[in-house]
Amino acid sequence: MRRIVIDRPGGYGALRLVEEPDPVPGPGEVLVAVEACGVNYADGIIRMGLYASAKRLHGYPITPGFEIAGRIAALGEGVDAFAVGDAVIGLTLFGGYASHRVLRADAVFPLPPGMAMAQGATLPTVFLTAWFLVHELVHPHRGDTWLVHSAAGGVGSALVQLGRLAGCRVVGVVGSPHKVAHCLAMGADAVIDKSSRDLWREAARLAPDGFQAVFDANGVSTLRQSWAHLAPAGKLAIYGFHSMLPKDGRLNWLRLARDWLRTPRFNPLEMTQSNRSVVAANLSFLQAQAPRLREGMQWLLARFTSGDLRPLPVETFPLAGAAEAQRRIESGQTIGKLALIP
Repeated sequence: MRRIVIDRPGGYGALRLVEEPDPVPGPGEVLVAVEACGVNYADGIIRMGLYASAKRLHGYPITPGFEIAGRIAALGEGVDAFAVGDAVIGLTLFGGYASHRVLRADAVFPLPPGMAMAQGATLPTVFLTAWFLVHELVHPHRGDTWLVHSAAGGVGSALVQLGRLAGCRVVGVVGSPHKVAHCLAMGADAVIDKSSRDLWREAARLAPDGFQAVFDANGVSTLRQSWAHLAPAGKLAIYGFHSMLPKDGRLNWLRLARDWLRTPRFNPLEMTQSNRSVVAANLSFLQAQAPRLREGMQWLLARFTSGDLRPLPVETFPLAGAAEAQRRIESGQTIGKLALIP
């Protein structure tokens, strides 16, 4: 097998390709011959040494990657839900940047009919994150108005689609003109291109009474105004802090400390008086909720099979090009998802 290893946090050069014997599945496990693995923004944060769950749950050396798709290559004792050769999607937590991966059978799901491997491999992380935020934390109501930051990215695109399915009016926010069409295609009712329009003036115009939900992965650059533009009983859903991190792979610790100090601290007294609240999620810290995540994955896959949800456009790189893939996703110019092909 081949896999990417990060021996210690660093720049793009920290991603090292190694060859090792193929792993062997144990009882209740399967071996997947990986045909595609998803690339997420969080993978770069792992490379930088800033991803809390990588440090607490795993440590270094580490192989990044939260999701894969491929075919069952071997079955461990007691596994009868799959057969060798079955096309599957797998949730890996870490270790996805590899040509072979052993997983517990309950972390593997059938690939929906007609779905390409690269589409399947890039589905779990972003759609499960979106599903958890929407259906476990926000609880949408038909007619709600949402603001979705980074609406052409992976989680943003998933949120736009889930909002459409829930009957909500979705306003997407993008940072470049070339992302507007994709956001509309995902189901957004309106799109704010903040590179050419004043974000918050447009947001107030489109929702003068505020938003029932604002989904924000930017961090310090937008959190304060996202909170200010909530409607009464609105929820600010936080799932990342992208604006605090570099776009060139090089950390500026002084800037990071400054942004940490500038990040809003929300006051419970104000929340109770305004009936607004903050919810948040990090999928890698939800392993204790594995049954709920499995239920969410099954809910999502049923809607991909029916056509109610659509896979995202995928840009692919070879496994040896993991550094280039991370550089690309950190540029902020991508649409949809990225995948590595072992």
